[in-house]
Amino acid sequence: MRRIAIIGSGIAGLVAAHGLRREGYEVTLYSDRTAEQWLHESRPTGTAARFELALAYERELGLNHWDDVAPRGEGVFLTFCPKPLNPLVRLCGRMKRPFQAGDLRLQCHRWMRDFEAGGGRLIIEPVSVERLDAISAEHELTIVAAGRADLSRLFEPDPARCVYSAPQRNLAMIITTGGRMGVDGVPFLPVKFELLGTDGEVFFVPYFHKDRGPSWNILFEPKPGSRMDRFAGVKSGEDAVAIGKEVIAELFPWNREWVRDMELADPLGWLIGRVTPTVRKPVGRLPSGRLVTPLGDTAISYDPIAAQGANSGVKQARHLVASIVAREDRAFDERWMTETFDAFYAEHGRQACTFSNLLLEPITPPAKEILIAQYGSDGRADNQSGQQKIADAFFSNFNDPRELTGTFLDMKRARDFISATTGRSWIRSAIGGRAAIARDQISQKVTRRM
Repeated sequence: MRRIAIIGSGIAGLVAAHGLRREGYEVTLYSDRTAEQWLHESRPTGTAARFELALAYERELGLNHWDDVAPRGEGVFLTFCPKPLNPLVRLCGRMKRPFQAGDLRLQCHRWMRDFEAGGGRLIIEPVSVERLDAISAEHELTIVAAGRADLSRLFEPDPARCVYSAPQRNLAMIITTGGRMGVDGVPFLPVKFELLGTDGEVFFVPYFHKDRGPSWNILFEPKPGSRMDRFAGVKSGEDAVAIGKEVIAELFPWNREWVRDMELADPLGWLIGRVTPTVRKPVGRLPSGRLVTPLGDTAISYDPIAAQGANSGVKQARHLVASIVAREDRAFDERWMTETFDAFYAEHGRQACTFSNLLLEPITPPAKEILIAQYGSDGRADNQSGQQKIADAFFSNFNDPRELTGTFLDMKRARDFISATTGRSWIRSAIGGRAAIARDQISQKVTRRM
């Protein structure tokens, strides 16, 4: 039985640990906190919304403990504003299967206990580079899934795959209760996107809190220096909630009443930070010369704007487990580590990175054409219009960025997609969408003057 060590008890590390145990490997998981500390003394490291491709693997491993209680997010309601107080384009799209966002603290707590109950070995200790070297000497393969902490520095950024050298957004996340679990005018429970071209984005994600149950996880993504960028130096979750409500009232006032009664779910249920999107090389060399390989955020750090972090981590864990099994009794050497990661990056990582980075940039002309063509989507289950099919396809790309990401970058592909999806010329869709947008803009101006 081959011995494998995993450093880190976040989603990616735990999924890989369970996957390897199912395949019969002797797995030791190193965590810097106990399961109880995860549950009661930690902050969630993100929203960790997952879509069908990731959730399917969790179900295979028997990790889907919250399917019957977590809110069933069924789609998206997106509002694009080129400037404040000017909702220009709305999109209401459904997914074929619901997504789920659950409290990371609750999931890691349960999955750690499941891991031990299933025969895995759990060791609680912080792991330094020196300790990692000793661990790697005792195992045939050591996987580092320690997030973006110090151990990630063992893996150099790959300049050929990195687009940015600095964060593109400042981030604030709050978990709230007291808000109605629904959105006016939307016939399902959506993730609600508010995109303001001049200032940044706000995401309202249906969420399952570890103590309070159904709730809203709200993520603010201010552009540095913008009117939304007010969270620096926040010292408490209550302050973060108050500032968040101010931002919403000033820049997205149609949400003011909806968020009025929302309050912090728990004292640790908030985060302030920022992320530089980074793709790292898949081989880390320790002082002894022994090698380790990265997983999850340690391998690829995403800005959370496209919800690819946890999804990519689970997909990579599945890919890594399959590659380990296929390796049989051969050495886990540098070539294998590189080929394994390169194959994952080619299959999933590249498109996930491209899609995530696209949302950090001004909207591309092909993406704008697609948004215009879907205008009028309402998310009804019986809506079989071309507009609705485009809106549904847009949100489906969050589950599998291979589906539509390239289309957002190529006008011919975008127009061909519009024609194929609607069954009519893209020109007719463009004319119809623009006319509807112009009509609604006039209506908004009249309403504001009254």
